[in-house]
Amino acid sequence: MLRQHQRDLKRLQSFERKAQYKQKILPLYVPWVEEVLKGQSGVQDDVLMFVMLWRIDAGDYAGALDIAEYALKHRLNMPGQQSRTTGCAVAEEIADAASHRYAVKKPLPLAILQRTMDLTIAEDMPDKVRAQLYKWLGYSQRDNQQPQQALASLMRALALDKNVGVKSEIKQLAKSLPSQA
Repeated sequence: MLRQHQRDLKRLQSFERKAQYKQKILPLYVPWVEEVLKGQSGVQDDVLMFVMLWRIDAGDYAGALDIAEYALKHRLNMPGQQSRTTGCAVAEEIADAASHRYAVKKPLPLAILQRTMDLTIAEDMPDKVRAQLYKWLGYSQRDNQQPQQALASLMRALALDKNVGVKSEIKQLAKSLPSQA
């Protein structure tokens, strides 16, 4: 089943159509995922790891993070030819989703970004990837009336990647906060 779905996805060029296809096929994997997560065997499972990525692409972020939590706990590797670690893949894919959704004025929920950060904080990954996750977490904190946390997240993003694109946001937040006398 997985191989057929992968072949079908390769034939599609549109990311939007791929996401729609993934939304259509993901229910077929629910029993498998539930059984694996319930069993807690910790055995490498490429089907599970593909489903995790597909859930992100299909917009099922909470479901993807449930798998990510299991995968990180049991140190599962990304499938196939992927060179990214699982922690890096989760952080990068969620940050990319946050970027795309922010651009169309449908931001990811703060809880999803915070959970992603919590799950991946101890994972090794390129600084630019972690900086992007901090950036979108900071924007979400700002939008959820958490200016001090937002400033801290954006400052951390800037410390990790000076080109992350948060300098003006940091200045605005710093001006809006009462000065520490």
